[in-house]
Amino acid sequence: MKKENPIFTPPELVADWQALKRTFIMPENDSGKAKLVKYMEQILFGLHDFLKAHVGITEEISLKDLSKNFMDTRISKNPQKKLADVITDLIVDIAPHAVNVASPYFIGHMTSAIPFFMVHLKTIAAALNQNVVKVETSKVVSVLEKQVLAKIHRLIYNKSEDFYNEHVQDTQTMLGGFTEDGTIANLTALWVARNVLLAPKDEFLGIEKEGIHAAYKAYGIERCVILLSKLGHYSLKKACGILGIGNQNVITIDMGNLKNIIKEIKLDKKTAIMAVVGIAGTTETGTVDPLYKIGEICHENNIHFHVDAAWGGPTLLSEKYRHLLKGIELSDSVTIDGHKQFYMPMTCGMVYFNSPHVLDNIVYHSNYVNRPGSVDLGMKSLAGSREANSLILDSALKIMGSGGYALLIDHGIETAIKFAEEIKKRKNFELITAPQLNILTYRVFPHSLKLEPPSKELNQKLNDINRTVQRLQREAGKSFVSRTTLNDIVVLRVVIMNPMTNINILNEILDEQEEIYERNKDCDCDPQ
Repeated sequence: MKKENPIFTPPELVADWQALKRTFIMPENDSGKAKLVKYMEQILFGLHDFLKAHVGITEEISLKDLSKNFMDTRISKNPQKKLADVITDLIVDIAPHAVNVASPYFIGHMTSAIPFFMVHLKTIAAALNQNVVKVETSKVVSVLEKQVLAKIHRLIYNKSEDFYNEHVQDTQTMLGGFTEDGTIANLTALWVARNVLLAPKDEFLGIEKEGIHAAYKAYGIERCVILLSKLGHYSLKKACGILGIGNQNVITIDMGNLKNIIKEIKLDKKTAIMAVVGIAGTTETGTVDPLYKIGEICHENNIHFHVDAAWGGPTLLSEKYRHLLKGIELSDSVTIDGHKQFYMPMTCGMVYFNSPHVLDNIVYHSNYVNRPGSVDLGMKSLAGSREANSLILDSALKIMGSGGYALLIDHGIETAIKFAEEIKKRKNFELITAPQLNILTYRVFPHSLKLEPPSKELNQKLNDINRTVQRLQREAGKSFVSRTTLNDIVVLRVVIMNPMTNINILNEILDEQEEIYERNKDCDCDPQ
């Protein structure tokens, strides 16, 4: 009888044409295939159970300790592992230290659960590998993308049937574009606003060709400014830095005083207002600016009005709450993120324009791609190569319908309202910003300290308490609430996005925060 060697050494993997061909176009052997199917079946058909089983909300292990396992900077010449083994490593070694954003107890950020079918759609989009920069690498997907853009444009601007029939597939016009995220969408909107403001005139060929110095000289100005509400997203400052306007020329204002501020700036003949930006769902508090009033003032003064609706845009799908965004239809441009309240996988941004011709101000052509007169969508886009996110959004709209999305939007807003009421009932908490949409802020404010007169020292004490509670709750790993600072007050920030998050879970989170405070109130803990 043959004696078996107790030590099995797997054959060394080699990078040769035979192995490459097998890796590139063929599945592995039956054993490897079974391992892949085991995990992929869980992900495709039991996504949320899979995440619950394999991914914790957070782990107590620090990033510093984790980083010690990722120090090797060499790329192996030969393959190190087979696909099935790499997938196993992802599940066993990586997933447990990722963040389970799908948990209903994860309520701290704008990244949340996605419907299970989104994984299917993302897989198909990846397998097709269409590049929507050009019709020759996407064909029907470019046509479909124009249709999807028209659908969301109609949701925002609701123009006539004739308007959409004319422009939905017109190769000469565009109603908007898909971008990588809201930052790029905001940049695109301000890029257009800049080029419209400093357009060609007389001998001047326009800012896009001649640059900022020549533009200011041609128009007799020394600077351009952006007017932005106080809780505007920092991406707008990034955009102005990139566009050469200078991020110091992003002026944060009280939108209630917009008319007077515009009047004052206009007295300075050396300053031009490039755009006014209203927010439809601020990142920190979910606040919506008075869009209708801003739109009217911008129209009266012939100023580009951009709405950053990266977060709140999908609220338009809710018949019950779409009025919160009244006035968005007066805007010249709008940003919406697909990976936020359209519940798409990372990453997807969109930018829309009231005028179907205004994107001509940023058009670029090339001999091999984006030829004049073609359907190539990349000619009016900052991005070059780009995946077919429109395919995923179009499919999701068909699966969910506006009514399905409205249920998610309504749930988030109404659960946030209930949560705010619960916070106000509890003696050890203080509501800071009530929800307009589905974001709110509050802080731990022990009842015993409420008897003390307001002071800088009291506020510092409360800030330390809230930093400590937030950190310890995060490290415990059961739930997650983020924190930010508003007017020197450290607050706990909650985003109600997951449809499985309910008031019972939110009460558990408040209970846990009270318990953490009680356990540590006499401890000299590091609040960081």
